[in-house]
Amino acid sequence: MIVPERIDTDLVRLLSHSRLQIVAVVHTNHANELDENVAAALGRLKSVTRILLNQSVLLRGINDSVASLIALSERLVSCGVAPYYLHLLDPVSGAAHFAVDDREGIALVEAMRRRAPGYLVPRLVREKPGELSKTPIS
Repeated sequence: MIVPERIDTDLVRLLSHSRLQIVAVVHTNHANELDENVAAALGRLKSVTRILLNQSVLLRGINDSVASLIALSERLVSCGVAPYYLHLLDPVSGAAHFAVDDREGIALVEAMRRRAPGYLVPRLVREKPGELSKTPIS
């Protein structure tokens, strides 16, 4: 969350008056992003949402280990956020050095399943242009 202060009293009040059941998705790639300010903002957001989910991108050298992925999931859950998607990197210019290949991504998620409860294991997915939803990788 870049600016946790944006989840302020006015936004919470606005969302609390919605007739809709709000599902919010945040984007966090590493447990270190979830400091106390962000945790407090997520708590405020959680108070007015039906479900609060996280999506991450699997990034070489950032979160490409079982330990870092489990730490992220544990920290998310402690903030009331469910680990939902773990994206394989889109092929974008200038980011190839962050790419983790499919086999390694699958192996990481399988290792997470062996070491952590199922609710801590996000779905490994890829976005494909033109598709209506994420494509699961298994």
